[in-house]
Amino acid sequence: MKIHFWGVRGSIPSPILSSQIQAKINAVVQRITPQDLESFDSREKFIASLPDWIYGTVGGNSPCVQLTTDTGKEIILDAGSGIRVMGKSITSPSDDHYSLFFSHFHWDHICGFPFFDHAFNPKVKIDIYSPFEKAEEYLAQQMPSIQLFPVLWENFSKNFTFHTLEEGKSYQVGDVKVCTCKMSHPGASYSYSFEQNGKKFVYATDVELMDLDSGNKENIEMVFKNADVVVLDSQYTMEEAQAKEKWGHSVFCYAIDFALSMNIKKVYLFHHEPMYDDKKINSILSAAKWYSTFISHDSVKVELAVEGIEAEI
Repeated sequence: MKIHFWGVRGSIPSPILSSQIQAKINAVVQRITPQDLESFDSREKFIASLPDWIYGTVGGNSPCVQLTTDTGKEIILDAGSGIRVMGKSITSPSDDHYSLFFSHFHWDHICGFPFFDHAFNPKVKIDIYSPFEKAEEYLAQQMPSIQLFPVLWENFSKNFTFHTLEEGKSYQVGDVKVCTCKMSHPGASYSYSFEQNGKKFVYATDVELMDLDSGNKENIEMVFKNADVVVLDSQYTMEEAQAKEKWGHSVFCYAIDFALSMNIKKVYLFHHEPMYDDKKINSILSAAKWYSTFISHDSVKVELAVEGIEAEI
């Protein structure tokens, strides 16, 4: 299985600001020396030495992750603004079919769906999965009239089929086994596991890990236990999490503790705070890697969910 990150920000899309670009340029100027400019090779070496927060960006689109199975089936996880970029960057699958899973229907996770080019293709069919019985109603509410959006829901949704999932059950979607469990988040959010050929991937956005329902332990373990890769909400610093208790998001150290308890091999920190710039987010990654080494002796690997990167499971 392959995962591709199209949107990794939480709460609201947050494009990079001019002031942030200027800060990156200033940081480069402060680092460069005359020797770095002497030749093509020295310039290339200097550029390669720049930290990630200067040379790139984690991205500003809200959540959308693409999962491609070993047999080429396309699964989409949430439809934040990242799905718009996805639709403009790839061709539709050979079978013109997508399976789209929604964690929940807060605006940052659905706002890109009306801009997903492939959904307007009459040949493309999309199966939409979630544990919410009113999923179609929730999606339609952002396209209720031409005064609020230029395309009406009934003109957009002709090739969609909705499926309601239940906790505690496993489902076969193509040749992938799928399970779901309820997490702690205002209005509820659900995590999903996807298993194929002995590998397990979990998508777990929008969760307050310190507030999980102990009565739901069996379903949570069914989804998370022994996962190879988990994309996991880690939006806040500890200070911010204490100030925003019950807001439904987590801290990187809680994410690592949880991963260790579930025997998870690798965690991608996800749903980044929209107010944090690239330098701040990369400092969180550094702290998370230090903490993981300290607490798990490197049994839990930690990476950063970055827009545009692809990883194989």
